[in-house]
Amino acid sequence: MVDAGLIVLCAFISPYQRDRERVRALFESEQFVEVYVSTPLKACETRDTKGLYSKARQGLLCGLTGVDSPYEQPVAPEISVDTCSVPLADAVQRLLDFCENLDS
Repeated sequence: MVDAGLIVLCAFISPYQRDRERVRALFESEQFVEVYVSTPLKACETRDTKGLYSKARQGLLCGLTGVDSPYEQPVAPEISVDTCSVPLADAVQRLLDFCENLDS
């Protein structure tokens, strides 16, 4: 899809810097953009509709990122969006604006 000139958005929980670097290495430099959706753990727990954080805190679920498994913040993402200080519509617009300016 990238070869066809399309912008492809993929969302992943990728807690380790080395994994993000491996994916980045698969693409040309202008073909990969790291978007850091910055959300504090407390906000993730508040927004958790499936109750996964509660289960992890109770010891019923192991390996949940941020609770009993580490999260390494991106070192130099091309764009960062703080979901606690920016309304959802503004965050989406910021990402769309960024994508529109990729070829500029």
